[in-house]
Amino acid sequence: MGSARLIVNRLSLELAFRYVLGRRRAMAMSLLGITFGIAFFVVTQAQTSGFEAFFIRTILGTNGAIKVSDRFQDMDGTVSRTDQGGKTRFSFRSREESRYTEGIETPHLLRKALSQFKGITGISEILEGNAILDGGSRSYAISFHGIRINDHISVSDLGNQIIIGDLSSFESDKMSVLIGSRIAQRLMISQGDRVTLKGGTGNIQLRVAGMFESGVSQIDKNRIYLHLAKAREFKGERFSGSIFQVGIQNPNVAPQIAAQMQETLGHRVVSWQEREKVWLDVFKALRVSSALTVSSILLLSGLGIFNVFAIMVIEKTRDIAILRSMGFSGSDASAVFLWQGIIVLIFGIIAGTLLGILATFTISQIPLRIRGIFSTDSFVVNWDIAHYLWAILIATIFVSIASWIPARRAGKIEPAKIIRETL
Repeated sequence: MGSARLIVNRLSLELAFRYVLGRRRAMAMSLLGITFGIAFFVVTQAQTSGFEAFFIRTILGTNGAIKVSDRFQDMDGTVSRTDQGGKTRFSFRSREESRYTEGIETPHLLRKALSQFKGITGISEILEGNAILDGGSRSYAISFHGIRINDHISVSDLGNQIIIGDLSSFESDKMSVLIGSRIAQRLMISQGDRVTLKGGTGNIQLRVAGMFESGVSQIDKNRIYLHLAKAREFKGERFSGSIFQVGIQNPNVAPQIAAQMQETLGHRVVSWQEREKVWLDVFKALRVSSALTVSSILLLSGLGIFNVFAIMVIEKTRDIAILRSMGFSGSDASAVFLWQGIIVLIFGIIAGTLLGILATFTISQIPLRIRGIFSTDSFVVNWDIAHYLWAILIATIFVSIASWIPARRAGKIEPAKIIRETL
């Protein structure tokens, strides 16, 4: 019995190969559709997720994973409702109407509390403010960040963002400043030049220790870094008013950690996901849109296979009846057409995967200068096996449905009826 079943399965596979080869042109078109559908799906997902990942790295390297700022003045913000008997029907906490105390009043205590949370890789105290930067020939409105350089390096990628100068000269000179590349271009200043910071409690003279390029245009054309002590002196705030930028081991869990910090510390805590929600939603929409668009190619390939197999079932009705009269069961007849779909699908997956790899690599080498929400000089791609698995899954679903419907019809053919009709 086992050997007979093996013979039948082998014969079904051989017939499937013969039918595929007998319809070379139609099968080739279906194969090309699957190949290009998988390849295009992989390429589009690699590009959109690549730019998203690059954007996330840029944001994390500049503004960090978590930001701790203002203290809640009203920690409870409790809203409740009571019935006529005086019993509380429901109660919940709301911070919608809570007031804030600007900045962090006791940074040394809050730093100690933050260090107790698991997964923290660094804590940087920052004093933010606005001022006018005078380069001698012209002035420009900027946003300054007062930092301790060693702390800030632990929560950002500032060390790798320096394009002119170095951090050592900034660290050793308390009267120095790091300037965004776009600011330096507008003020036409170079490393070593003297600039004047105006506003606050007065004007201070600073030496340009270097220029940085974060890749975020809005930051590069507005931000400068100076020493925290000098920023406090300029702004006139000795202890309070600062914020904390926190680095964590796993940025993906930033919302959970931020919620724990906010509940525990009583300060406003914002994760990078909440801070950049608009752009993350844009990238998500692009990924979904491109996936749906490219999937239409695979859908058309599936419809092509369905059309070919449906016609083939009609043409091969007599052959199927003969096979049934020889002992083939309905499932054996269906297997012939299912095997055809599997053969085309396997070759399409192999060819599509190889083409996807080649196309993704080629696109990654194409020069592309972008200056905006991030900075890059070439296409950014993300090599992720999930893109290939999703493409294969979608192709498999479409081809399986397209093969199953005609195969099911072939399995229902009654041999006696067909033979009587042909006599």
